[in-house]
Amino acid sequence: MATTCIPPVAEKKPMMLEHHGVQRCDNYYWLRDDKRADAKVLAYLNQENDYCQQQLMPYQSFQTDLFNELIARLEQTPASVPYYWQQHWYQRVYEAGQEYPLFTRFSAVGAEKQLLLDVPARAEAHEFYSLGGISVSPDEQYLAFAEDTLSRRIYTVYFKNLVTDELLDYSLSGLDGGVVWANDNQHLFYIAKDPQTLLGYQVFRHKLGTSQVDDVLVYEEQDDSYYLSLSKSLDRSTISLYLQSTTTTEVLLLDADKPLSKFCCFYPREEGHEYSIAKLDDSYLVLTNWQATNFRLMKVDAANTTNKQAWQAVLPYQDEIRIEDFIWLRDYLVIQSREQGQTQIDVYNQDLSTHYRLLFDDALFVAGFDVNVDQNSHKLRVYYSSLTTPESIYEYDLSVPNQRQLLKQEQVVGEFDSQNYQAERLMVPARDGALVPVSLVYRKDKFNQDGTNPLYQYGYGAYGYTVEPEFDSAILSLLDRGVVYAIAHVRGSEMLGRPWYDAGKLQHKQNSFTDFIDVTRYLVVNQYAAKDKVVASGGSAGGLLMGAVANMAAADYFAIAAHVPFVDVVTTMLDETIPLTTNEYDEWGNPNHKVDFDYMLSYSPYDQVSKQAYPNLLVTTGLHDSQVQYFEPAKWVAKLRDYKTDDNVLLLHTDMEAGHGGKSGRFQQYQDTALEYSFLLGLLGYNQ
Repeated sequence: MATTCIPPVAEKKPMMLEHHGVQRCDNYYWLRDDKRADAKVLAYLNQENDYCQQQLMPYQSFQTDLFNELIARLEQTPASVPYYWQQHWYQRVYEAGQEYPLFTRFSAVGAEKQLLLDVPARAEAHEFYSLGGISVSPDEQYLAFAEDTLSRRIYTVYFKNLVTDELLDYSLSGLDGGVVWANDNQHLFYIAKDPQTLLGYQVFRHKLGTSQVDDVLVYEEQDDSYYLSLSKSLDRSTISLYLQSTTTTEVLLLDADKPLSKFCCFYPREEGHEYSIAKLDDSYLVLTNWQATNFRLMKVDAANTTNKQAWQAVLPYQDEIRIEDFIWLRDYLVIQSREQGQTQIDVYNQDLSTHYRLLFDDALFVAGFDVNVDQNSHKLRVYYSSLTTPESIYEYDLSVPNQRQLLKQEQVVGEFDSQNYQAERLMVPARDGALVPVSLVYRKDKFNQDGTNPLYQYGYGAYGYTVEPEFDSAILSLLDRGVVYAIAHVRGSEMLGRPWYDAGKLQHKQNSFTDFIDVTRYLVVNQYAAKDKVVASGGSAGGLLMGAVANMAAADYFAIAAHVPFVDVVTTMLDETIPLTTNEYDEWGNPNHKVDFDYMLSYSPYDQVSKQAYPNLLVTTGLHDSQVQYFEPAKWVAKLRDYKTDDNVLLLHTDMEAGHGGKSGRFQQYQDTALEYSFLLGLLGYNQ
């Protein structure tokens, strides 16, 4: 690692912040520039980028080799499994060397393919390109597709006539990413975003071929703690508008045959009540947490949805099983659940008189529903993966228990053999006695029983999102160099159901951090890894996890990679003008309330930076990040430079073109991975 150049030093401009009688001095508040145009701010970010590049110069060739290694494993011309909808088979295909796919369709197997959308051509002129929703009209004559070329997740929707193969000469701007068609093929619905907060808060009806200024506002959400989303029922009869906060749901319905009518309430919002629905004929199934912490399925006639007393239990509630999803087919009910941290899929006939569970090959895996668009089908498509098995798409004949056909498995180019790798599930005791699930994998012939292997530990732990034990070909670059890869399923995820999530948010958030630290110490003590070779990584809320861990247990980690990290928790959550703040009070707390303020302040990584030695740190962000604003990690790095007492490396890399998801493009995204791996492996001395 180069040490001759001097790291940038951000100017201190004290800004006194006071809330609830607590004064905080923020010396780097000036790094916030909502317009991304301040010359001094941009100059500082570029200085940090130059410094990062200089420091990584010794590993530049290694980073290039890693990038080439990562993309060499990828199939050059992958294609999705075609699915049949209306009168066509639809498929996504890649041409060799292309970053983006072609969307195609054909009327019969072997028939000539029609090119619906040439995404590489659309993306060619842009440094960043993200394709949002893509939707074909019910009569299959029009295509609507959404594009974001700035990485702020604000989309513009374009239309194409699939009969004439011509683009319509207008577009819709300021959308959240997609549209839902009514059945008349003329009207469609979309959600508009607030340009400041980036919240989708208005629903408009648009008539094909007319100006956006003439669109009709059909719904506006007054509570800025709610997210909005639109979908269509599997039988295509109903358009659903979901209004969801972190803890509460309300669903509004519209007859897809009557787009000029009004949305009607399925069941009104009640604080703490979450639900989702599926329709078959004149009945609904409701997945609800009403009197069921881990959710249960209930059934109700369409005429009685607002009367909760009319809801009838479909299956007995099981407190230890979290029902996550379901598909309601005409002759079958298929339920996806999680039991003791493991995904399960169960198949019932319509009257629930027979039942069987889908069987899979690995002891540790993830499975879920793939594309299933026909409610009358007797077949079910499922995706399947494990830490040692590439993603596979199976089609099950539901009439014959566990009769399946492998439609496609992700190809890993090269000498990959799943038998060379070993996956394990551990239950690690946390300091308060809770057992934390850990999924880990290593290469058998590189694993040393004496505890000398490096450890790469990953975590997230927020929003109930569970990091699945699924295959990622990039991880092979770690495993093949002798690194043990571990996912710590800390509290804040739903690996062990809804209570596991509840135990890692609000006033219990610090459980996420201590769980992660306790997992690290357990793996070292039990000789899965060497104490001086532990590296950790996390992004977004997982970046918050990294920041907290760095403050709380710096000596346990040799190096940490924190990507788009949410580290300035209190200041951000106090500012309602910052995107995606008010609708996350139920996740982090509302710092306008003193009890929440005090608790959030106790772990906020930026506020808790102290005079101590820190691990080697790589911090990444995107200038146009819409989720975690770039100035959070920038301020954090500036403060760390001032406070830390060590000579370890501290790097900030800002992608001046990208946002929260990093680089776009099938191959380009691996540049971010190669950057991180070259930093971590290079420092560890595994840069061969």
